[in-house]
Amino acid sequence: MAVTFDMVAQRVKQQLLGYTRSQASISYLAQPMTSTDITFQVDPETVTSLSRGIAEINDELLLIKKYDKQTGLVTVMAGLNGRGVEGSTPASHSASEIVTADPRYPLVRIKEAINDTISAIYPDIWIFGEFEFNYVAARWEYPLPVEVEDVYKVTWNTIGPSAIWRPARTYRFNPQASTTPGQVKPTPTPTGKTIQILDGGIVPGRAIRVTYITQPREMNAGDDPFELTTGLPERMIDMIVYGACWRLLPGWEAGRLQQQSIESTERAPLVPTGAASDASKYYLGLYQRRLDEERDRLFRLFENFQTFNS
Repeated sequence: MAVTFDMVAQRVKQQLLGYTRSQASISYLAQPMTSTDITFQVDPETVTSLSRGIAEINDELLLIKKYDKQTGLVTVMAGLNGRGVEGSTPASHSASEIVTADPRYPLVRIKEAINDTISAIYPDIWIFGEFEFNYVAARWEYPLPVEVEDVYKVTWNTIGPSAIWRPARTYRFNPQASTTPGQVKPTPTPTGKTIQILDGGIVPGRAIRVTYITQPREMNAGDDPFELTTGLPERMIDMIVYGACWRLLPGWEAGRLQQQSIESTERAPLVPTGAASDASKYYLGLYQRRLDEERDRLFRLFENFQTFNS
């Protein structure tokens, strides 16, 4: 079974809160809810678990104004302005979705930290892509896909029964090529990135294959498969989880600075100053170690340009 965005987010949440179930104040939707509803129905038996303030349903954060104990009807604060608060997005929700009051780590923040970590591992970690085109005798420069960050190697398909893809030794990647009409050929469509094939001896009409490196892609929908969407193997999920925890834990340290709630005031003497920062540094160490391991693995499994052409 493929690991999805939601599954990775749950792994991060468990790392942050521990594997024993936290006593969160929760209820659940008794009826479906649209993205424009300013009232919603929850289970009347557990509606008292909610309170005025922030609540979470899936990835959305909203503000609760009041609730009816008898019917379970909950009213959103300030109408539509209370939907999708704190940078989240108003969305439709199905019946039986969990409603969490004042979540310790909102799911929207966890997913942001996951995507931030995925984006930050480049250029230490990259993914490969391939692009082919036919060689034209009178042409030296060819457009490449926009996602190309650098060229790893170039090969061309020789003629004859050998079926060998010979490495091209002389080429140049241009990441800032012109797209101005009249300065470049209109076909194929200019992308702003090109490769100049300077090798002699390539037979016109033969396929040239460019193996390039590009950045891992972020996930969006909760059911996005990790490996298929990001391009990273699933063995790297733990590295991404550690990186997300490192990014999220400093929020607990900032929480010590506000002493308006009774809970914060009482816990302040019990939790040492810097405890969250120390935990964050611990996860940073785990993340950095896994990052170094995966970078070393890339260089060991895939030959570099000099090795390939020797």
